[in-house]
Amino acid sequence: MTTHTDDAEFAALRQASALLGRDPLRTQAAGGNTSLKRDGVLWVKASGTWLAEAEEREIFLPVSLPPLLDAIQANDERAAKATDFVVADANPLGLRPSVETSVHAVLPQAVVLHIHCVETVAQVARADARDAIAARLDGLDGIVWSYVPYVKPGLPLAREIDAVSPAGTNVVLLGNHGLIVAAETVAEAVALIERVGTALAVPVRPAPAADIAALEALAEGSPYRLPTDPAAHATATDPARLAIAARGTLYPDHVVFLGSGTAVLAEGDTPSAVAERSALPPMLLAVPGKGVLIHREVLRGGDALARALADVTGRIEVDAPLRFLTVDEEQELVTWDAEIYRRSLAAAAKN
Repeated sequence: MTTHTDDAEFAALRQASALLGRDPLRTQAAGGNTSLKRDGVLWVKASGTWLAEAEEREIFLPVSLPPLLDAIQANDERAAKATDFVVADANPLGLRPSVETSVHAVLPQAVVLHIHCVETVAQVARADARDAIAARLDGLDGIVWSYVPYVKPGLPLAREIDAVSPAGTNVVLLGNHGLIVAAETVAEAVALIERVGTALAVPVRPAPAADIAALEALAEGSPYRLPTDPAAHATATDPARLAIAARGTLYPDHVVFLGSGTAVLAEGDTPSAVAERSALPPMLLAVPGKGVLIHREVLRGGDALARALADVTGRIEVDAPLRFLTVDEEQELVTWDAEIYRRSLAAAAKN
């Protein structure tokens, strides 16, 4: 088996992965995953690792592709974790495959990049997402796209992509989730991301500045703190963003890192009181007109998802029809073994 260390294209994948992972408009925290197929082996990002660290540490592991594809076609549950197909001798760190490994496998191109870019998420969160996307992508030279309404990430999503995508598909839009591009080279895949992102982009709605002094006063003595990224405050200072965020959850990683939806602090209430009366205190607390607070026990990556919420909702028109994750879909995520594992890694990294 040719090792990834011998492959110049793999070096390009590491570089592109790191750049995508460091750009909060492209992906956030441990979200997103990338892969390269070589000699019957799928080198895919490991679960819980960060694309941003692709050049600093080993985040990829090898999975034998032919038996994985057979398992996907047979709807064999072993394809969901893909651990049975890891090439153990070439995985000395004992990494676990990404929950999206089966998604990377069903696309035939050598390079697959899956990200949660905010331009895409703002479009695929719409109830009329397919039509909204068609108006922007149809007719673009060299782009063959498909749209998949929200399906639980992993094996169910992989099978749905395989079922609905025509031959030659190189762009897949995932309802309430994100973007996948596929190409024969890393450079071509990155170029697809740029083209799709540009086509889907909309003006960002401005937001008033946060009231930092008021937030600090509210946080004092409470289990809450200010976010590390001031951009997160726009969720609460822009009434249109707040109206969207207060209605529910738009995409899976918000549930994983911040819990269900966004709590809104009522006038006259305090963060401490909210935490004391809640069996599960909200991880993200919006203070209307002032900004947001984050629970001190938030998982590593929670701050990045707080910023993402402001970025996504700021790109959604006030009157856009939206589709939120259902209670059952949220519960499916928080009780899913793959996400329990990913949260355990985030918790360990935080400590």
